[in-house]
Amino acid sequence: MKPPRAPHPQPAPGRTTDERPEDEDDAELTEDGVVLPINGTLDLHTFRPDEVRELLPDYISECLARQIHELRIIHGKGRGILRAHVRKILGRDPRVESIRNADESAGSFGATLVTLHREIPRSE
Repeated sequence: MKPPRAPHPQPAPGRTTDERPEDEDDAELTEDGVVLPINGTLDLHTFRPDEVRELLPDYISECLARQIHELRIIHGKGRGILRAHVRKILGRDPRVESIRNADESAGSFGATLVTLHREIPRSE
C-alpha cells in the first residue's frame, strides 16, 4: 500500500525533503519526498479539496496499521464545505465507528473526531 499523499511544501530551513526528523518515528515519507506524520491527527489545511477523497482512506489505513483508533481530522471552520466532504467520506468507510465534533480544546467545529472500529466489520 502506498502511503498517503501530501502536498508539496518547501522543506524546513536546513532540511531537505528526503530527511525524516528524528522525532517523527510515526511519519511516512511519500513518493514525493514529503513527510506526513501518522499520529492520529491529520491537518487538511495544506491539502487541496480534490486530494481529500484519496487521502482520508489512505490515512485511516496507515493509522490502523499502527493501532491508532482515535483520529482528529482538522478541516477548519470556514463555510463547512470541507467538513461536509470529510464527513461524507468518513460516513461511507466501514472502518469508521463514530464521527463527532471536537470539543473547544481540540478545534470545536473546525475538527472532526473519529473513532475507528478495532475489528473491521464484515459485509453480510
